[in-house]
Amino acid sequence: MGCNCCNQTIDDHSKKEKARFRIYLPASISLVMIIVGVLLGHFGLFDTKIVAFIWYLIAYLPVGFPVLKEAVESTMHRDFFNEFTLMSIATIGAFCIGEYPEGVAVMLFYSIGELFQARAVGKAERNIRALLDVRPETATVYRDGIPVKIHPRQVCVGETIEVKVGERVPLDGHMIDEQAFFNTAALTGESVPRTIRKGEEVWAGMIVNDRVVRIQVDKPYDQSALSRILTLVQEATERKAPVELFIRKFARIYTPIVTGLAVLIVLVPFVWSLFAADFIFVWSDWFYRSLVFLVISCPCALVVSIPLGYFGGIGAASRAGILFKGSNYLDGITKINTVVFDKTGTLTNGTFEVQRVQGLSWGDEQQLLQWIGSAEQQSNHPIARAIARYVEAEGVALLPVTRATEIAGFGLRATIAEREVLVGNLLLLVREGITVPEQLQAISETIVACAVDGEYRGYLLVSDSPKTDALQAIEDLQSLNIANIQILSGDKQTIVTTLANRLGVAQAYGNLLPEDKVKHIEQLKADPNNRIAFVGDGINDAPVLALSHIGIAMGGLGSDAAIETADIVLQTDQPSRIATAIRIGRMTRRIVWQNIGLAFAVKFIVLLLGAGGIATLWEAVFADVGVALLAILNAIRIQRKEF
Repeated sequence: MGCNCCNQTIDDHSKKEKARFRIYLPASISLVMIIVGVLLGHFGLFDTKIVAFIWYLIAYLPVGFPVLKEAVESTMHRDFFNEFTLMSIATIGAFCIGEYPEGVAVMLFYSIGELFQARAVGKAERNIRALLDVRPETATVYRDGIPVKIHPRQVCVGETIEVKVGERVPLDGHMIDEQAFFNTAALTGESVPRTIRKGEEVWAGMIVNDRVVRIQVDKPYDQSALSRILTLVQEATERKAPVELFIRKFARIYTPIVTGLAVLIVLVPFVWSLFAADFIFVWSDWFYRSLVFLVISCPCALVVSIPLGYFGGIGAASRAGILFKGSNYLDGITKINTVVFDKTGTLTNGTFEVQRVQGLSWGDEQQLLQWIGSAEQQSNHPIARAIARYVEAEGVALLPVTRATEIAGFGLRATIAEREVLVGNLLLLVREGITVPEQLQAISETIVACAVDGEYRGYLLVSDSPKTDALQAIEDLQSLNIANIQILSGDKQTIVTTLANRLGVAQAYGNLLPEDKVKHIEQLKADPNNRIAFVGDGINDAPVLALSHIGIAMGGLGSDAAIETADIVLQTDQPSRIATAIRIGRMTRRIVWQNIGLAFAVKFIVLLLGAGGIATLWEAVFADVGVALLAILNAIRIQRKEF
């Protein structure tokens, strides 16, 4: 008995082969017929002109009819000046003056160009889909202690799923087992396996490398990190770069102008012949020149290759774990000359560790940990997570929280056991009028202070470290001639200055609230020469990300608010990818302008030759379809390059 899934695969392959055959069949028929027709004509085997006309008409219809149909439909919608109309007029005109092979050739090569274009675009789309849409169709979920295979959409938040070695994780969640190695290449572009430990996040699309793991689901199917990536990439094609928008507007003006010039190529010599007795007007010659002019004028190379260039850039960036939300941002990042970093979670790991617990007196540490741990248990801030890990390791029992309010840039206010608890930086306590020991001001490390019912109760000392590629990120940006690099942080100035000196950043500002960061960016924007990219990860970075010319968010550690607000998302959380994003943007822009220059140069030369009667329809075909093919091949180069 045959395997149904194998049969289905064979059927799908057979359908694809038939579809591919149907796509290439019209062009193949026309190509064979035009070659045979040219040979028959060369050896004088066409008995009459009507036989040649019928032969070439049959050759014309497979490739010409779809274009003629599009031209009629466009005209009915009052879109008179487009490539379909121009091709139709030019080829019908060629038949009218007896240039049958050239009339067929124009349509044939135009169709071949369209096939190449469709193939290039399809390949780019498939590359991105294959790269990103790696969600498995089934998930093994434990229900009543029994493993059940169902579609990931049917798995509820809080349920436990099992993923075997080599399988992809179907849903976002956190590790239940102690640790495992995961391949994150589809999400982050990183080839090195990543170690994920108990309680840490696991994303849909990761591949388990070394052991069977159990994961508790945190998000439904449609809200996973992978779903967000797919949405961002799909939406990216809808946001056009200024060059794309300009070319579209230009084509609407350019096409009717050259159409008018094509008419004048016939009309002006005719009028001149009425007044100049020594000038003989030959209708077929000047009409042929007009047709050449029309074919050359098609803006196919521009209209096709420019969007394809940006699409290729977005795909190349996605492979590197960089998500551009539109080609306008791919274009915009090439103009950046100022990069401003948030500190925690951006240039540093954001994985804090508690170094010291200091209560008011000896023996108060357990009580202090209970207050702070209980208040921070609802927060997703990296410092809060570090405290939660430490409190759990110490075996401290948490108290129920009846109310908790986050004060951006300061900390938390919570009601615990009917007592008001403040947990945050020293500025929070000072703002609330609470007296703190003077010696705390001299501590350079990060402090999480606590007050209960208006009285200072102690602090935790936590530390963070720079990311392994933070120094490389700064050096790479400097190598790209971006000299104005700054750090903004809510941490103490001494901490920020220490990090800046370590990384070689000249300008670093600490003790900043979210509104202070906004003011700083506004001051930078006051100078029109500054084109600013801000890089952040926290919810309090969202206003600054929105205000800067280009907002870049960390996609792993970053908050949902930061990721939604940003223009670019770094899935790897690596600041060094900013330089990669700029290089991809610059190469994409270079390719786009190469295509524009190539198209205009070739078209201008052949337009002049066509108007002078030197160029034929064969040269016109090259100037249109040939240049479009060269531009497409140039545009897809970026998809093959490693960054």
